[in-house]
Amino acid sequence: MPGIQITLNGKKVTADSEETILEVARREHVFIPTLCHDERLEPFGSCRVCLVKVKGAKSLVPSCTTKVTGGMEIHTEDPDVIEARKLSLSLLISDHFGDCVAPCSLECPAHIDIQGYIALIGAGKFSEAVKLIKEKNPMPLTIGRVCPHPCESVCRRNKVDEPIAINNLKRFAADYDSMQENHWVPEIAPAKGKRIAVIGSGPAGLSCSYYLAVKGYDVTVFEKHPRPGGMLRYGIPEYRLPAEILDREIGYIKELGVTIQCGEELGRNYTIEDLKNSGYDAVFLGIGAQKTINLKIEGEKHSRVIGGIEFLHAHATATPMDIKGKTVIVTGGGNTAMDAARTALRLGASMVTVLYRRTRKEMPANEAEIGEAEEEGILFEYLAAPIRIEDAGDMIDVECIRMQLGLPDSSGRRRPVPIEGSNHRRKAHLLITAIGQRTDAFDIGVPELISARDNIQANLDTGITSDRYIYAGGDCVTGAATAIEAVAAGRKAAVSIDLYLTTGVWREKDTEEFNMTKGPLNSIPETLFEMYPKEKRAAMPALRVEERIHDCREIELGLTETEALR
Repeated sequence: MPGIQITLNGKKVTADSEETILEVARREHVFIPTLCHDERLEPFGSCRVCLVKVKGAKSLVPSCTTKVTGGMEIHTEDPDVIEARKLSLSLLISDHFGDCVAPCSLECPAHIDIQGYIALIGAGKFSEAVKLIKEKNPMPLTIGRVCPHPCESVCRRNKVDEPIAINNLKRFAADYDSMQENHWVPEIAPAKGKRIAVIGSGPAGLSCSYYLAVKGYDVTVFEKHPRPGGMLRYGIPEYRLPAEILDREIGYIKELGVTIQCGEELGRNYTIEDLKNSGYDAVFLGIGAQKTINLKIEGEKHSRVIGGIEFLHAHATATPMDIKGKTVIVTGGGNTAMDAARTALRLGASMVTVLYRRTRKEMPANEAEIGEAEEEGILFEYLAAPIRIEDAGDMIDVECIRMQLGLPDSSGRRRPVPIEGSNHRRKAHLLITAIGQRTDAFDIGVPELISARDNIQANLDTGITSDRYIYAGGDCVTGAATAIEAVAAGRKAAVSIDLYLTTGVWREKDTEEFNMTKGPLNSIPETLFEMYPKEKRAAMPALRVEERIHDCREIELGLTETEALR
């Protein structure tokens, strides 16, 4: 009988006797959770997540199967209803053992849908894989070559044999797509009529520019160096990331309408206030961390001492130091130290030694980078650090001290402690210091945004600063980190800029997706994976050591289609 009266959460409602409580609630915009219900199927009510209270009923009833009757009084949010729903969910998942979200995607700083793009590659849909990757990472050609792939460390395949070659597959798909006459290009939204200034053309700035351009913004990038790319160009050697590859990827971003103006330095050629007065609606700061941290030891201003970033920059700009036949010492244990040492070898140094104050186990550099450096003949001396530098004619005298590991420091690694009386000396033609990088943020013109460590203060989840006109991300906020972390920061800031300029709302932290997990990799028994045959994953083809140490040709050659599909 149509036109009956019921009461829903204290409100009088007219309903049809053929309607269920759930249908009436939805029509009245009252939310009742459901799990097993689907409009295309007959209601079953098995999950009991949609339980509600009906006055006079002996127990709670499932709203998806219970028809309304005249005078029915319904309550959907009583405490006992909420508790019953929670109990139903707990019972449903009590024996569940699985991963709702792939651990590799969770571990990826950009949270790329890794299992999605790998499935597309497996189906031979390479350009579609690139499309999916670029939802979170607009630079797969580049990142596929330089990413330290933390995703692979948590890959469940580790419990069988080796992790899936996640990063190599990303590079394969990007390489394949870039060689097509019509490479994949995102659809661009209608022009917003708003202008955004991006300062810095490194991974954070390029990523932010890409996503804003796709949203329909007019984006101009200001870069202080003669060519765009930031640390991707001036801090990563070509044997890892060829300039031609980087230029191609930047070209794809420029195809979207992004303008890049080089030779424009913040604080020298313009100020943030100038940008505001010129009509830009927002500014993103992605200036990186391009200053080497000082050793703070006597003699480090000697002309034969150079920072790792400055050394790599000189090489990238074709103004390298003459070290052919010379002895070089590199101090530091990160990727910059590895890049500097291997570049010195390619420039003709007769001996390259890396000094690191901890052990190999604590080195932050990518394990593959360390292994390749060892293969190339670079020497490593652990638990040693320079403490003084003195002139020695055409060389320098580097006084070092032995170390032992003490208690863990703030990084979680054991702190190196000098061993008294272990001083020793070694001579070198050049000392390259690569113990870390810092931000050169003093000249941005907004001192209230600068932290005590010279980083820009911005929300790590949104890129928002205390100034509603300015956003920031990448190394200038976090300190020196990975390129994929900077890419993720640029995208997050682009989302925040778009939301604020279109709605006036500040973006809050992203809501975390619900996730059930099997647990950490080391807690999962290997017996769960005994049914899978063990096999070696496809090795990345590469130049032999004797071929690669004399020039800066790209070492890794890329997977073949057959290898990628396997």
